[in-house]
Amino acid sequence: MKALRLHGAGELRLHDEPDPVPAEGEVLLRVTAVGLCGSDRHWFTEGAIGDARLDHPLVLGHEVGATILSGPRAGERVAVDPAIPCGACPVCLRGDDHLCPNGRFAGHGTTDGGLRTLVAWPERLLEPVPDWLPDPQVALLEPLGVALHAVELGKVAAGASVCVVGCGPIGLLLVQVAVLAGAAEVVAVEPLPHRAAAAQAAGASAVAGGLEPGLRDRFDVVLEAAGADEALDTALSAAAPGGRVVLVGIPDGDRSTFSASLARRKGLTLLLARRMRSSHLARAASLVSGRRVDLGGLAGERHPLEAGGSAWEALVSRRTLKVVVDPQQVAS
Repeated sequence: MKALRLHGAGELRLHDEPDPVPAEGEVLLRVTAVGLCGSDRHWFTEGAIGDARLDHPLVLGHEVGATILSGPRAGERVAVDPAIPCGACPVCLRGDDHLCPNGRFAGHGTTDGGLRTLVAWPERLLEPVPDWLPDPQVALLEPLGVALHAVELGKVAAGASVCVVGCGPIGLLLVQVAVLAGAAEVVAVEPLPHRAAAAQAAGASAVAGGLEPGLRDRFDVVLEAAGADEALDTALSAAAPGGRVVLVGIPDGDRSTFSASLARRKGLTLLLARRMRSSHLARAASLVSGRRVDLGGLAGERHPLEAGGSAWEALVSRRTLKVVVDPQQVAS
């Protein structure tokens, strides 16, 4: 098989490697689409994410669509849950499997991700998808699960006023999910024109390029999906007194700073979202199957595995929405 490995910041190499052999409980997958995430951008530009640092050549990619090649489900198209929790620790047993301290995650630490032609993965972590759903959209089910988790953390209820700060792919999904949750208004803040237009198409009530005077102190829930201090300042300023602010974006350098007095005087609740619960992938697939969430406008450029560097150029420059790599596509 072919695998694209990150050897250091900005250093990708394509390898020919032996096909993986599924262990007990695993099946062999042919990878058909991998979405590149902001966390992949951190790995590529910094050789790290948060306090995790690259210490060996790693296959990135955790937003994966695939077809099962072995076992009784052979031929089935699936979305891959990238998290493998231990299932036995106190954190897992209380229902927070997405926070499992013993878990493994695709494209992180010692666990290779999806940027390869073949993957062996636990069968229990494969969610079936409808035949009509295009491969790039299958890879978007995991980000949709992340958005579902963040909106749940924010306790977005019917009639709520919501602000989404940062409208990359996750932010655009947050807009859709907040609307689906019954929010009375969902205002998006996004300076890039192509993302602002996508937020409008996703169902935002209004779109602003920055923190306009009319946006201050008015939202019940603010969902921050940019990972920058400027966006965090905007989120805190936009929140109403007693509001909830959910931080979904991952900051550069593993540091965020904000005005403590602003957050304290408003009595804000700050929550940090990590990944998704195991139940969210099935819910994401159900919402898309029922056509209650539309992923069609999110998939932007599509790149072959053999031209992986061009995919990261698109990701880092933010010139498109979701960048998708197709490991089965032959470079022209």
